[in-house]
Amino acid sequence: MGFSRFKSVLSVYSNYFVFGQTLIDRVAVMAGLSNKFSYDFDGEEYLHQIVHEGKGGILISAHIGNWEVAGHLLYRIKAKINVLLHEAEHEQVKHYLEGVKGKGNMNVIVMKDDFSHIYEISKALDNGEIICLHGDRFMPWSKIISTNFLGDKADFPQGPFAMAVGFRVPVSYVFAMKKNKYHYHFSATLPKIYSSNGRTNKQELAESALNDFIQTAENTVRKYPLQWFNYYDFWQPKDKNL
Repeated sequence: MGFSRFKSVLSVYSNYFVFGQTLIDRVAVMAGLSNKFSYDFDGEEYLHQIVHEGKGGILISAHIGNWEVAGHLLYRIKAKINVLLHEAEHEQVKHYLEGVKGKGNMNVIVMKDDFSHIYEISKALDNGEIICLHGDRFMPWSKIISTNFLGDKADFPQGPFAMAVGFRVPVSYVFAMKKNKYHYHFSATLPKIYSSNGRTNKQELAESALNDFIQTAENTVRKYPLQWFNYYDFWQPKDKNL
């Protein structure tokens, strides 16, 4: 972000503090206290449009803001929601989903290194359902695309964006950001179908989808710099020997 050293140290502390607040908010939602929060929406009509078309759709987010609150807000969308998770995340998130399952139709699809989850995704999309996943974290066996993010080279998983191309369904980038103590802002981008016009191949289309995602994620991080919670070494080291 180009902050000074002092502002960076202060922002790291503030980032942890805001992260703690979002964890408390998640517990409140699980406990049925979602009415304690207020929400505003930017682009919700796009998600209703995806459902109305009946082709299914893919919603890509990131470890920005509070995806658990975003999941709660997706109950406003009258379609089955499938959350795509890594095996390591599955048990951590399972309890949350069970806590709110009575309020909507939500399912978990676990990503595995044998790619057996692709069949479940295909079946869900054929049924006009929604797939939700993150686009900013990958597993050791994942294929990656290296590109610039906030001015420096970083690795992104190829899977979410290859999936967007392969299934040829509408794709929207969504985030739920904490505006103040009891208020969240939900945003969704205009759906886009990444299909070849004969002049671009699948790899180029996947990179195009990634670039759209990065542009939206960068704008969101710059607007809410304290709400990016991707706690691992994201950018590539300057010196590969380090």
